[in-house]
Amino acid sequence: MKIKKLVSHYLLFLLLIGMTEKSIAQDWANLSKYETENKSLQPKKSGEKRIVLMGDSITEFWLKIQPEFFSNKPYYIGRGISGQTTPQMLVRFRQDVINLQPDVVVILAGVNDIAGNTGPTTNEKIVENIISMIELAHANKIKVILCSVLPAANFNWRPNDKAAQTIVELNQLLASYANTNTIPYVDYHTIMADTQNGLPKEYSEDGVHPNLKGYQTMSPLLEKAINDTLKS
Repeated sequence: MKIKKLVSHYLLFLLLIGMTEKSIAQDWANLSKYETENKSLQPKKSGEKRIVLMGDSITEFWLKIQPEFFSNKPYYIGRGISGQTTPQMLVRFRQDVINLQPDVVVILAGVNDIAGNTGPTTNEKIVENIISMIELAHANKIKVILCSVLPAANFNWRPNDKAAQTIVELNQLLASYANTNTIPYVDYHTIMADTQNGLPKEYSEDGVHPNLKGYQTMSPLLEKAINDTLKS
């Protein structure tokens, strides 16, 4: 009976792996998620501004948790996808950012890379992917706002006791690149991190995703950066 049970579990494991690989192979970067919205988006009118927020779940959930930040701002377009890493964002950058012809793109990315959502990586590779997105934006006359990764002491879906320090080091690289290239940099980490460089309960229920107070802390920083960038 034990052998039959082991075989059964093994076959189920193979089935799940096969289903996952098939799903990823079909649409690894989730290009279909915003396909309909992108097609239905009206062309910009003369003088109209447009800002695209590119990111992962932290960007995607912002509208759901703090809708008032987006109210009366139809030119704020969210293009976050939960769980995504920077290589996936880079693949969909043309259709979800460039083709929408925004004036500004806000890039908030990297935490899922550190969690290993699409496999092992390094901070240097994460930065390279983000730089590629920035270069694509600039080549298409789109201004960029680069954001720090939010603090996180660990990930409940994939434990990593080095997460907090890795995020600190990634943000140092991002801040240095932004400073060298005169790119606006929004530093969420400094004002939100606790003494262990994690995201405290005050700002998050799970230590990774902001709650309402977390987004309320982030929104004035981003709004100022957007307004300053549009004026520049």
